[in-house]
Amino acid sequence: MEAAVQALDLNAMNAALAETPFAGRITLFPAITSTNTHAMAEGDAGAAHGSVYVAEEQTGGRGRGAHAWASPPGSGLYVSVLLRPQMAPGDALWISLAAGLAVRHAVEEMTTLQADLRWPNDLMLGKKKFCGILTEMHAEATRVRHVVVGIGINVLQMAFPEGLDAMATSLQIETGLQWSRQDLLVALLQALDREMSALGDAMRMDAAKQSILERIERASSWVRGKRVRVDEGAGFAGVTDGLNAQGFLQVRTQDGIRTVLSGGVREDDGGR
Repeated sequence: MEAAVQALDLNAMNAALAETPFAGRITLFPAITSTNTHAMAEGDAGAAHGSVYVAEEQTGGRGRGAHAWASPPGSGLYVSVLLRPQMAPGDALWISLAAGLAVRHAVEEMTTLQADLRWPNDLMLGKKKFCGILTEMHAEATRVRHVVVGIGINVLQMAFPEGLDAMATSLQIETGLQWSRQDLLVALLQALDREMSALGDAMRMDAAKQSILERIERASSWVRGKRVRVDEGAGFAGVTDGLNAQGFLQVRTQDGIRTVLSGGVREDDGGR
């Protein structure tokens, strides 16, 4: 018989996050269409930096593009974080990369699992995905108004819908253990606070960007030497050749180096 799923305790989370901007700004929903959709609307309405929206279930969870994110009740961590960083719109990619590193750190700290980062927004265990990150932004020409970082983590799922079972996994499937979604959320937000504190400090931003590049190189099998297919424009294939100074993925093709700006990246088994 499976152990009962632990409900999220708002008071305990606020206490654990007392030294971060997230304390006192967490909203829990039993169910919601999409935490990201709600957070973007709240951002437009003036919600504070550090507002966090967490759902036990999403009925319309979203991934990149037209992809959906399966969000069954009580099984995963479905969270969106509203940030108001002092940065130009062109720097927003760094937030997504930093969020991936924050998730990786939190998962390793709790489970000892070392996730593989698939640029720009997926975390993998082996060949299966357990976490997706969707970053959305409202900006003016020269400044970001607000960014929402949506994070979905498969924590307690033991099965997935047909069609997803070959490509998705969860922390429980990988370890055979039930993990506290609450502890994971606290560790994630603490790690994200550290990442954003460095990125948001003009005196430390360049060093923070360099640190992100170096850590992704160490943590990802995808950014260098992997044959991939890129779903951007008409699509193309090649071998990954690291990240450039702006954090974008470089792919070496028959026609030279191409920079991936927004397309999804998957392993190219066709050898083309």
